[in-house]
Amino acid sequence: MKSKRTLLAVALMSAGAVAQAQTSVTLYGRLDAGIEYMSGLPNNNGTGSTSRWRQESGDWGTSLWGLKGVEDLGGGNKAIFQLEGAFSTATGSLGLSGSLFDRIANVGLSNDAFGTMLLGRQLQIANGDWDFDPFGQSNWSSASLVRGRNWEHTSNNISYQSPKFDGFDVYGQYGLSNSTDFNAGVPGAATGRTDGMQLTYTNSLFQLRGIYDEIRDPLNGQLDNPFTASREYFVGANLFLGNIKVQAAYTAERTSGGVVTPAGSPTAPTTADMEWGGVTYQATPAAALIAAVYHVNTNNGGGNATIYTVGGTYNLSKRTLFDIQIATVRNSQTANFGLDANNEGAGGLSDGSFNENPVPGHSQTGVYAGIQHSF
Repeated sequence: MKSKRTLLAVALMSAGAVAQAQTSVTLYGRLDAGIEYMSGLPNNNGTGSTSRWRQESGDWGTSLWGLKGVEDLGGGNKAIFQLEGAFSTATGSLGLSGSLFDRIANVGLSNDAFGTMLLGRQLQIANGDWDFDPFGQSNWSSASLVRGRNWEHTSNNISYQSPKFDGFDVYGQYGLSNSTDFNAGVPGAATGRTDGMQLTYTNSLFQLRGIYDEIRDPLNGQLDNPFTASREYFVGANLFLGNIKVQAAYTAERTSGGVVTPAGSPTAPTTADMEWGGVTYQATPAAALIAAVYHVNTNNGGGNATIYTVGGTYNLSKRTLFDIQIATVRNSQTANFGLDANNEGAGGLSDGSFNENPVPGHSQTGVYAGIQHSF
């Protein structure tokens, strides 16, 4: 009898060990902090320029933490989940929405042969521009000239990622507005209806990607601002030449009438066209040098702007690196794009809250140096 009980205990322990081996949960994160200097900031009344020093979190990459897990269901099927939130290493505060998992909160199923389906909050599909930006959509890069449009998140989302077929893969998203009006968002909610499709081709020499997406105004369901509620058309290319990577891309933001002039903004552009190009040189296994140029042009008197930037990284280990970036943005007479991805509107305190957009027609220059650790 005793031997039977012993065998039963061993069998139960073995079953538990197998179950544990088939399920895994990973804690991960990234901490980014540095010192930033910027000149060409508006003064309080928005009529002149000033400068400042500050300790900053997230210039090179968002500080974040998260949990992700996978359970093997057998037959090539897996249950997966991911929870991810942003925070500031400067203050310890949570991300933009003040929620614990403001970036990602989803669950779904995955199969190596059929792809992955997810439900929940996710990064908006325009984040796919990241892979083609020499500075990885850091604080001073392509996102700056579309005022943060490509940093958006989408709630109530359904997404599908296909496997790769002969170098091709497809990714699609549909974010429900949860409203009785198909095109409208929920008044006061964080997001309206969003959707998009991404097609990528990859081989050892180059990578190509095309994206179509739209973000609807959460208040009225319209496409009424190129930087917050619009359609975006994106095409990008990466060229891999040994230790040199060349990148180029073009985006077009389009509205469909009913454009509203933002408070404090002198213009109401209905379109924005942006292109960029850059080179990354992997000088040594640890050191990389980066140079890029970004340009945007808007209609209806919104003007145009160009960012010129250089920078680089030095890896102390696989998880820790030093980073530096030097950048300047040059505005046409009516444009007031800043290095940071600021909302539209005049700079200074003229609209009741401080906005770092420079005085129209003025430039802004910044230097950032920091450290980043991933775990």
